[in-house]
Amino acid sequence: MAVIRVGLVGLGEVAQSIHLPVLSNQRDRWLIAGVYDVSPSLVALCRSEYPTAATFDSAEALISSPDIDAVFILSSDETHSRFVRAAIQANKHILLEKPACLTVREIDELLALTPNYAKTIFIGYMRRYAPAYQAAREELPDSANITHVRIFDLISEGRHFLKKSQNILYPTDIDPALLARGAKEREALIREVVGSDAPADLVRAYRGLTALSSHHISAMRGLIGEPVRVLAAHRTNGGANTSVTFDYGHFACLYDAVVDDLGLFDAMIEVRSNKKRVRIIYDTPYIRSLPTRLEVTEAGPFGPVTKAFGPLYGDAFSNELETFHRHVTEGTKPLTDLADSRRDLALMAEIIERMKETGGR
Repeated sequence: MAVIRVGLVGLGEVAQSIHLPVLSNQRDRWLIAGVYDVSPSLVALCRSEYPTAATFDSAEALISSPDIDAVFILSSDETHSRFVRAAIQANKHILLEKPACLTVREIDELLALTPNYAKTIFIGYMRRYAPAYQAAREELPDSANITHVRIFDLISEGRHFLKKSQNILYPTDIDPALLARGAKEREALIREVVGSDAPADLVRAYRGLTALSSHHISAMRGLIGEPVRVLAAHRTNGGANTSVTFDYGHFACLYDAVVDDLGLFDAMIEVRSNKKRVRIIYDTPYIRSLPTRLEVTEAGPFGPVTKAFGPLYGDAFSNELETFHRHVTEGTKPLTDLADSRRDLALMAEIIERMKETGGR
């Protein structure tokens, strides 16, 4: 099996808790060949734990290195477009954490560079690679028979789980000027979508869509196809909570996102027809190999009959990286690419427009 030399740009929470351990476990597929972060302490930590990794003075130096085959872009959202552009120019394979970018404009500029790009560009929507999600595709009712879809994310941020289970380093040695510049760039990109005079809760709602809801918007599209339009969208709790109704013509898909500090995780996709219900149940991805579940309920002669698949302990992130490796080595096209992510961002922009029309409440 071909071993791909990987360079990681960004060594924060998801790199430490997920990508580096999975890459190390899949040592027959990957070699951790390089790391870069704006925090010297993070670089030193990862270099000590993964001694095959060279360190670089900049992201651009890592990306252009001839010793790197594939670049994992795990950095702040506002940097994604810049680093993807550099990786394309360096002719690298790319794994890009979601959201691919913060605006459709950025995606379009990248797509203009890649009509004949021979290397793999893969967006990290790991929920689409969870075993229960993949099994559900075979169990869905015919599209014409779907009557209702319900999706929700009732969750707490990753730190609530990680601080109890892993020793994640949250650095304090990043240059404050660099942080301020990044925040300014991020704000400017968000304002392209929400508007220069948008209230703070609308800004927060869009951040939630890109950071959290993008997972399930992508999963929704991959499972049941493209919606006709966003019928309605609301935000509450200062923009932390979002409710969206997607119009699929003969049925509606209802999506709710609720973020709190309870330290709980409850995520689900449910597809119904008149005689069948298919339900995908996710646990927190921050604890690797927690099971996903699939429940299929159908009408029987004595009442509803439910088949349970799982618990399925296959790790979504591990499946995701195995899939990425297969695309790299076989030269095939991933489902979660830049063009696919553009549709997610376009839907998020439409959600913001619906919120503006109604005041969002």
